[in-house]
Amino acid sequence: MTDEASLPVDYDMPLLLDACRAVDLPVEVCSWEDPDVDWSRFDAVLLRSPWNYVERLPDFLAWCERVAGLTDLVNPLPVVRWSLDKHYLVDLASYGVPVVPTSIAEPGAEPGVALSEFWALHPAAREVVVKPAVGAYSKDVQRFARSREAEAAGHIERLFAQGLCVILQPYLESIDRDGETDLIFFDGVYSHAIRKDALLLADGTTSVPTFECRTARSADDDERAVALAGLEAVASHLGLARPLLYARVDLVRGHDGKPLLLEMELSEPSLNLPFSDGSAARYADAIAGRVRGRAGRPPRPSAAPVPRRR
Repeated sequence: MTDEASLPVDYDMPLLLDACRAVDLPVEVCSWEDPDVDWSRFDAVLLRSPWNYVERLPDFLAWCERVAGLTDLVNPLPVVRWSLDKHYLVDLASYGVPVVPTSIAEPGAEPGVALSEFWALHPAAREVVVKPAVGAYSKDVQRFARSREAEAAGHIERLFAQGLCVILQPYLESIDRDGETDLIFFDGVYSHAIRKDALLLADGTTSVPTFECRTARSADDDERAVALAGLEAVASHLGLARPLLYARVDLVRGHDGKPLLLEMELSEPSLNLPFSDGSAARYADAIAGRVRGRAGRPPRPSAAPVPRRR
């Protein structure tokens, strides 16, 4: 499932469709905004790239709830609701998962006070990252040095004016050197990883996470351990009975060199399939096993959901 604007930049989709067909799994690509789709005719609806949800979050969550009542929404509705709001970082930290230090400022707070409290908590931090609690594709994420506190406060105020909660995190200099590592899992099993270049530049500009900023890499053992701890915490917190069909866990290195969880993408992530031979096949096998195991018969189509051309 996708949307018309996002489908052209969903680089995973062509590989995944070919891999599903290779295992005789019928799939269709649909837009979540298409009112003519009968979602009940699918054995499963797989969230792929509905990336315009950020501008229409209430509508998107209502759509997810409706579809979950008709068929198997993957990942499931409680995971979608929880993971689209970065308040989840506080939940993960409560389970002992090493998370990038995170403060949350709610609309109505005084931006200057929120920043002062942040600097007091992190006296060694040279820069702060300000991001909306609900967002995608680095939209409205900015990095500010202490000397730019007035600009940071203005950015927080603009996010508040949109009704958004704000995440404050120290900027970790290791990102400029090492980037971030994104680990991908299918059915709870590690598949592959990429390195993503730093996107928040020192001059205050933000780069879009394009295809060109990613390179293949193998995750280290300590990175895999932190990612698995995060997935176990999600299962415990949400009471999941089985592993998530797909998950992406984004990590960075802290000042001590140890991996810290930056974000978890559990609803509509780019899974970086072009960067790992066999990853699309592994994903298709996981989807087929899930659909066939549930249905107990040859499957109807699964909606990896192309929008209908009018």
